[in-house]
Amino acid sequence: MIPVSHVFLLAGVIFSIGMLGLFIRRNLLVIFMSIELMFNAANIAFVGAGNMQANLAVVSDGFASVPFVMAVAAAEAAVGLALVVAMYRATGDTDVELLRRMKG
Repeated sequence: MIPVSHVFLLAGVIFSIGMLGLFIRRNLLVIFMSIELMFNAANIAFVGAGNMQANLAVVSDGFASVPFVMAVAAAEAAVGLALVVAMYRATGDTDVELLRRMKG
């Protein structure tokens, strides 16, 4: 069995990679993929916390909260991709700097 500390370490590394991609990259698609990485890291942490409970016969809090996080991530992906398509149609590029210049 994998120790819970390793699960939390993996979740932290994945979340850090997503946060780094969010701050460094300028492409809107990469930014949304970084946000998805952070959602997946939260899912891994929830499942790891759920595995810490001794009574596994009952659905634990970690496993019960994962569908809610996945639903929010799916909604975010749908809205995010709609924004990317709208931006690409308006500007012909997915660079975030164009949005800042168009702010006017």
